[in-house]
Amino acid sequence: MKILFISLGCDKNLVDTEVMLGLLASRGYEMTDDETQADIIVINTCCFIHDAKEESIQNILEMAEYKKEGNVKALIVTGCLAERYRQEIMDEIPEVDEVLGTTAYDRILDAVDAALGGKHQVMLSDLDALPLPETKRLVTTGGHFAYLKIAEGCDKHCTYCIIPKIRGNFRSVPMERLIHEAEQLAQQGVKELILVAQETTLYGKDLYGEKSLHRLLKELCGISGIQWIRILYCYPEEITDDLIRVMKEEPKICHYLDLPIQHANDSVLKRMGRRTSKQELVDIITKLRREIPDICLRTTLITGFPGETQEQHEELMEFVDEMEFDRLGVFTYSPEEGTPAADMPDQIDEELKEERQADLMELQQEIAFDNAERMIGQEVLVMIEGKVADENAYVGRTYRDAPNVDGLIFINTEEELISGDFAKVKVTGAVDYDLIGELL
Repeated sequence: MKILFISLGCDKNLVDTEVMLGLLASRGYEMTDDETQADIIVINTCCFIHDAKEESIQNILEMAEYKKEGNVKALIVTGCLAERYRQEIMDEIPEVDEVLGTTAYDRILDAVDAALGGKHQVMLSDLDALPLPETKRLVTTGGHFAYLKIAEGCDKHCTYCIIPKIRGNFRSVPMERLIHEAEQLAQQGVKELILVAQETTLYGKDLYGEKSLHRLLKELCGISGIQWIRILYCYPEEITDDLIRVMKEEPKICHYLDLPIQHANDSVLKRMGRRTSKQELVDIITKLRREIPDICLRTTLITGFPGETQEQHEELMEFVDEMEFDRLGVFTYSPEEGTPAADMPDQIDEELKEERQADLMELQQEIAFDNAERMIGQEVLVMIEGKVADENAYVGRTYRDAPNVDGLIFINTEEELISGDFAKVKVTGAVDYDLIGELL
């Protein structure tokens, strides 16, 4: 039987999808990307913000049409939206056969069997559980890079965020399990590991009594075949001297950190439930750049949080101007039901949120373009991602670029390169967020 899998949302969700694909492949199911050929459709959903929720609902409704036509024998919904609105999905979309919450994805085979057997049910999650099925993931990222999810859930309880309610509290994956998984990925040809979690910097605190990300990194660096290790979702207040030291010592670790800071005004940060002040943010950013001069820093911001004044927005603009982040994304605040921030007074008009978002992105665009121009003349190591259609050119990423969120480098060459190869490239130009280079 053929299964169509739709994975929405973040890279952490993608890891769950790849585990489910591995379980299904082990049973002999065939994968398809054609809705008209699918016997079974599984949608792994997201509901982090309003737009993600809408996308998930739209996908479910579209796939439900194929079920109505009679070609699809089972429609299964998994992931965050399934966890948060499980009964609503079952009640309002009768074409859905099975709903699996965020910690029930290891039961996907049972869900498929039940759906094909005519059952119509919710498989409840235990948000204290940490599914660790013994299966090889089916990597969907092209084979040369893969995400390694090192923890599940979050203890921070920021006032705008629903994640603890749908993913549970912070639970680290045991280190030996991660080493084994990384070794398997390396044997499959993966050369870049990208560490993800709701918060990577707290890794190991629950299992080993202390933050142990630096220890995990040291172990991962010893795996043959892995050449790059990248760290995402690092809460700035949890960055330790041990982490900085291992980043400096180990050549496999990319000098790249993703620091979701969300704002820079102390009052807004406090209302958000964040654990840092503006000065503490300045201090950690300054320290990182002093200790690792070529580090690339990425961050995300929220604009239009309830009660954010024009003066607070301008303070955030000044902060961005002064910090000159290498990479930056800006979300407009999305009020999520069940979060404290959704009930706060002084909710901000959507149009004003978008104006402030545009202000920040316009400022960051100038910073990013200047940073790209400064790269001209430098020699960089590039991971090749693929060939540009109908041209003697290839596209790749430097250590400064995480896949799907950052820039690219285009390399003109007559030589034949293979996706996943590393090549030394001299940067010869910059166009917007991307670079142009020549093979050395």
